[in-house]
Amino acid sequence: MNALESASTRPYLIRALYEWCTDHALTPYIAVLADDTVQVPREYVQNGEIVLNISFDATSGLKLGNEFVEFKARFGGVPREIIVPMDRVIAIYARENGQGMAFPVPVPTVSDDGVEPAVDAQQAGAPAATEDAVPRGGIQLVPSTEAADEDGSSSDDPPPSPPARKRPALKRVK
Repeated sequence: MNALESASTRPYLIRALYEWCTDHALTPYIAVLADDTVQVPREYVQNGEIVLNISFDATSGLKLGNEFVEFKARFGGVPREIIVPMDRVIAIYARENGQGMAFPVPVPTVSDDGVEPAVDAQQAGAPAATEDAVPRGGIQLVPSTEAADEDGSSSDDPPPSPPARKRPALKRVK
C-alpha cells in the first residue's frame, strides 16, 4: 500500500483536537471549504468558507467519522442538518485561544471524464508555499532561514535576524 492509497490522518487529528478542546473546556470550531459537496447554510458562507461551532452545547448528534462530519445545529433559531466531507475541513481550533491545526486546502483537478475530484495540494504536486504565498484561510507557511552548504555545515555569512513576530494563531472568522 503506498501513501496515496493509505487512509487520511485528517479525521483522526480532528477527533483528537476535538477531544483536547472538550477536555480543557474550550470551544472547538472547524473552518470548512464550502463548495457543492458540503451541506451547510449557504447564507452564512463568506469567501467560500464557513466556520462552525462543533461543541457539545451547539450541536446535536455530532458524528466525527472517517468520511464526514455530521451534526444538527440551529442557525438563527432554524434547525439545520450539517454534512461536511472530511477533506473539506481546512482547520480545527479552539475559539478561546486559537490553538489548533490547519490542513492543506483541496485543489480541484480535472480528470478525463470532466469531473473535478478533490486532491490536496501536496498530492497534486503543487509547490510548497513560500513567504510570498499565503494560502486560502490566511495561514502562512514560512521557510526556514538557516542556510547549509552541501556538506551540512552552516555558511560563513551570519543568518539574517528573524523579524519580530507574534506567536502564530488562527483567527476566528464570523
